[in-house]
Amino acid sequence: MNVLFRLFIEFFTTGLLAFGGGMATLPFLYDMGDRTGWFTSKDVLQMLAVSESTPGPIGVNMATYVGFTVLSGYGIFGAVFGGLFTTLSLVLPSVIVILIISRILKRFKDSPVVAAVFVAIRPASLALITSAGLGVLYSTLLIIPEGATFASVFESFWSIFDIKAIALGIVLFIGMLFLKKVHPIFFIIASAVVGIILGM
Repeated sequence: MNVLFRLFIEFFTTGLLAFGGGMATLPFLYDMGDRTGWFTSKDVLQMLAVSESTPGPIGVNMATYVGFTVLSGYGIFGAVFGGLFTTLSLVLPSVIVILIISRILKRFKDSPVVAAVFVAIRPASLALITSAGLGVLYSTLLIIPEGATFASVFESFWSIFDIKAIALGIVLFIGMLFLKKVHPIFFIIASAVVGIILGM
């Protein structure tokens, strides 16, 4: 029961504060993993890869993934329930907010206070998404051992780059530029196959 309550609080809070869509949930997930020990930063990248490769919003898919994983110790029914529970916990704030806004928006849509709130939210959303993007780049393209100092990193500067990941990223980027008519699922499947072959 304590796990369910904590899952609800964590994902309800994330759903309430993560303005800007699925990528904006990443900083919350990194923080959640550090505090709860449910998953590591590397697990977040795996969740992101799975969530990006499957239908549905990224944030919702990641919430489902976490709930399924955390409650998998209770068998398949517990895991499925956990996935559904965390998904509902994440989307519930949006449902509540939309229901409230739909009743009052017509009355306050021209309010300078409401306009100012939306203007202030935009840079916050941009910061969350930028932070998430930079975090993914850092974790995907660099190999920095835990506890490494600036001096040790500087001495072995070129060794911190994951050459295979960078090369794959460049090839995919060029491929998407020149093969615009190819469906994105092709690049996702090709990346998965290359990752398996190269052991990435």
